[in-house]
Amino acid sequence: MTTKTQTKDFLGHPGGLSTLFFTEMWERMSYYGMRALLVLFMTASLQEGGLAITVASATAIYGLYTGAVYFMGLPGGWIADRLIGGQRAVWYGGLIIMSGHIVLAIPSDTTFFIGLILVVLGTGLLKPNIGAMVGQLYSPEDQRRDAGYTLYYMGINIGSVIGYMVCGYLQVEYGYHYAFGAAAIGMGLGLIQYRATLPKLEGAGAEPLVRMSDKGVKISWMAIVAFLVGLAFLTFAMMTGLFSIDPVSLAQYVAIAITLVFLAYYAGVYVFGNLNADEKRSLGALFLVCLASIFFWAGFEQAGSSLNLFGRDYTDRIVGTFEIPTAWFQSANSFFIILLSPFFAALWINLGKRMVQPSYGIKCAVGLIIMATGFIVMFFAAQLAASGLKVAPYWLVATYFLHTVGELCLSPVALSAVSKLSPKRFAGQMMGVFVLTYSIGNVVAGLLAGNFDPEKVDQMPNLYLQISLFTIAIGILIALFTLKTRVWEKLSEKKDSNMESATA
Repeated sequence: MTTKTQTKDFLGHPGGLSTLFFTEMWERMSYYGMRALLVLFMTASLQEGGLAITVASATAIYGLYTGAVYFMGLPGGWIADRLIGGQRAVWYGGLIIMSGHIVLAIPSDTTFFIGLILVVLGTGLLKPNIGAMVGQLYSPEDQRRDAGYTLYYMGINIGSVIGYMVCGYLQVEYGYHYAFGAAAIGMGLGLIQYRATLPKLEGAGAEPLVRMSDKGVKISWMAIVAFLVGLAFLTFAMMTGLFSIDPVSLAQYVAIAITLVFLAYYAGVYVFGNLNADEKRSLGALFLVCLASIFFWAGFEQAGSSLNLFGRDYTDRIVGTFEIPTAWFQSANSFFIILLSPFFAALWINLGKRMVQPSYGIKCAVGLIIMATGFIVMFFAAQLAASGLKVAPYWLVATYFLHTVGELCLSPVALSAVSKLSPKRFAGQMMGVFVLTYSIGNVVAGLLAGNFDPEKVDQMPNLYLQISLFTIAIGILIALFTLKTRVWEKLSEKKDSNMESATA
């Protein structure tokens, strides 16, 4: 009898991994390809085919957009788990994403925000569930699970490189709407591949994980329809001028609101979760990781906003007779991840063999500080730009290199910390709470980027320096607090070891 553990149809892994690998690759191609152009399109003049929105408003919209993508993953995961299953969630999410990119490809300013909203809704439905289905391909004792996620993560980065390259080139040669159209085609290819190879999933994600009563299902669908109707009315009112919204003020309120939700939920689990003393200490250690994540993404996500604008306006992009598309610089992150991921995987293993095991908090603090040093590089680059010079491309490439090293120190470690330090009966909920740190960081990133006014280039060096010094200070504080919380992390490891011994 063949089991999931025994099948080796895709590079030694279950065949379903190829289905999810290529679907995610094309979805990320469409997402990152469009996202790389978003701020450029909104700030470009009308003559250049843009919207001529101010930098502050454009980056605030960008922050709201990227923050909403992460936030909508929470209801997206719930809908799959309770109502339609992961397979349908990925399919319908992909269709909504493709529709959004098609709307963005229409050369009309009035439909632009409709396209963004559709991409947000579709990504919230697809993204969390396709990742969850990767784990469902393996039985609990299958040792290939981590390697499977590594391959899946590689698909994400291959897709993002394709998106940056294709959409960046089309924007320069044919205009923004052709690039948005290419994103729609990319998602369409992903959907065709997904549908054609769906049987390889062997039932993973075919049904909801939790069965609700008929009444519960009915109430849930009514709530979803009410939300969509309200969203449609709000969008219509904005498009017709019934009322206007200041993106910067909205982003500020949204950042505060999501932060309050994060703190309230975290406190609720801590106070009312009936936790023992060790579990509370573990949550205390995890809170430092969450703080590091918020500040990290607030800096890292300058890539699509302030750093993107710097690449367009102040970087010498001419190589011979060829002009490097602005969006191509963002692909450096994906290239460096592909190159450096094996090195970092080996680094943690070799440190463990030498009995050197830095705590989660220390790793995250180091990642935060390394990312912050990238803005020191930008401080010097901005000084050259302020003197009236176009700077060489290697300044941005060096910044993205440091940001990527910081990401590899923090991002996978933080996810591991959530799974390790969360009380087991709250593991899923705490992962959802942790995702809110991405959302907060992205919205804050948009607000920070709004300070980088291209008309005030003389202010840029100090702005980059302030971001760097502030973030380094946060990293040092987290490292200092970790001197206490690393003991709490050890208690969590000891508890898990005792539970495994008792089970054995």
